[in-house]
Amino acid sequence: MNNNRFKILILEDENNPGALARLFSEMNNYHVISASDFTQGLMLFSSYIPDLILIDLNVSEKKYFAFIGEVRKNYITPILVLSDRVQESSVVDMLEAGANDYIRKPYGKNELVARVKVALREKSMMTEIELPVGGRFVLKDLVIDYDKRQITVGGNLIRLTQTEYNILSLLSKHADKVMTYEEILHAIWGGADVGSVKKLQVNMVNIRKKIGENPAKAKYIINLPGVGYRMIESE
Repeated sequence: MNNNRFKILILEDENNPGALARLFSEMNNYHVISASDFTQGLMLFSSYIPDLILIDLNVSEKKYFAFIGEVRKNYITPILVLSDRVQESSVVDMLEAGANDYIRKPYGKNELVARVKVALREKSMMTEIELPVGGRFVLKDLVIDYDKRQITVGGNLIRLTQTEYNILSLLSKHADKVMTYEEILHAIWGGADVGSVKKLQVNMVNIRKKIGENPAKAKYIINLPGVGYRMIESE
């Protein structure tokens, strides 16, 4: 497989002839991963972390919302839904749940391919700030082990969620530099339209509580209200 190809996770019903999978498999730019239900889809998503998800399943909208919600907890992967539901409320609900696009059936193949290309292009244009990999960050009694993805304070293991760890490691990589809300949102969630400032602030409250940080007497992270956060430089 060409590692430069986009990975597309396609969810189709078992009784579907697999037209979507065949369409994109025949195109050199895409590596297709197929699933027949949302449970299998989530397993494959975790294994491959695809660049885009294409859904054409004849199930209840609640299952769509649950699946999209699971993906949206930590990822901004574009999600395109194909459906013959024509009610405006269905479209609105799906988009508000986190889908990037809603394509009504019947649709033209050229239109579908064009929409996929647009979604992938918009994702690639987002500001990307790499998270650190390898080595350690040491600040007083706080240690971040990038290889193990572990945080310890005073030798005690601190259990952070994936998102909390990503935020803290991002700040550590750019220690002594002010990271604006916008920069952090783009790096962690892909943009301010996906992760709000409020969501970031809630995560920061949780991080500080877990690492024993007193905002009034910060020894790790300095908050600049209305601007962002700055990790104190490592020693």
